[in-house]
Amino acid sequence: MAPSVYSYPALSVLRVNQRTNMIKKMWSRRSRQCFVWALFMSFGASGCSPASLENTPFMGQSSEEIVVRATEEDWGLVEGRIKEAYDQELDKLSMGELVAQIGLTFLGTPYASQTLDPIGDEALVVELETLDCVTFVETVLALARVVNFLDVDDYRRMSKEQVRNAYSERLVSIRYREGQLDGYASRLHYFSEWIEDNSKLGLVEEVVSGHLATTETEPIDFMTTHPGAYWQLRNNPALVAEIQEMEANLSAKPRPYVREKDVDEIEPDLLNGDIIAATSSIEGLDVAHTGIAIWKEGRVHLLHAPLAGGVVQVSERPLAERILALGGQDGVMIARPIGR
Repeated sequence: MAPSVYSYPALSVLRVNQRTNMIKKMWSRRSRQCFVWALFMSFGASGCSPASLENTPFMGQSSEEIVVRATEEDWGLVEGRIKEAYDQELDKLSMGELVAQIGLTFLGTPYASQTLDPIGDEALVVELETLDCVTFVETVLALARVVNFLDVDDYRRMSKEQVRNAYSERLVSIRYREGQLDGYASRLHYFSEWIEDNSKLGLVEEVVSGHLATTETEPIDFMTTHPGAYWQLRNNPALVAEIQEMEANLSAKPRPYVREKDVDEIEPDLLNGDIIAATSSIEGLDVAHTGIAIWKEGRVHLLHAPLAGGVVQVSERPLAERILALGGQDGVMIARPIGR
């Protein structure tokens, strides 16, 4: 039976502050392109770490190895949302419901593209005031993984710095290949690889729907056939070659997906919080859009950050009807978040 949970968290002081910060940032964004660079200390650097952090190994880079680009406004949103999740006892929810409920707190957040690509060396960008479809999914999943991983008592003993470290480590593990930030090419640029890599790390489980699943074998090469669209690839043959090798590896693997005409049949199997990747019919591109499954009035809708509409929203049409109505999208891949 389809889940029935669908509730918008009440607006809080955090949400009011977010709107204020967003307005400030929209007015002055270009004048504040110099981000705060921070090399964060490890968990134990500022005192006794919570017991669960000492005893549980983390798969990925430690915070002391991660260079972060963030503003204090964005860090405030990270800290506030994590606190709010514990205050509302969202840590008691299943991982999928936790992802869904945290995702809903972003309703109305403005859309912005290329937030991960400021000029300079590759670094972990922490950006919550504006989002695109992929950074929305990554941000929500990273927040949910912090809340799911830490017992509330451990969280309450953590310093501000430790909370930031916990979020940074989880975001790196989600966004970069094998959880290691090692330059531009280490970022999971293609979402089919994102699903594969996060599945290997045990962060999500790819959902393949039996006889309705088919495989895509068309080559992936959009980045290297459009290098001018990426400032990192312009006039950088060595990096283009590195990306090209990655694309060849991806192209050699079949990619399971459900065709658009069959999405309505798999709808009963979807859960709140499932990550939905709409496959692309554009040559060389695997995925055109991403979002989070939300059950609403007996149907699955898409919680997402669309370019059209300009803010994070729940789709008016159910997922199955929406994808049939859109050009450039011809099916879905599904990844289910996994909790501890």
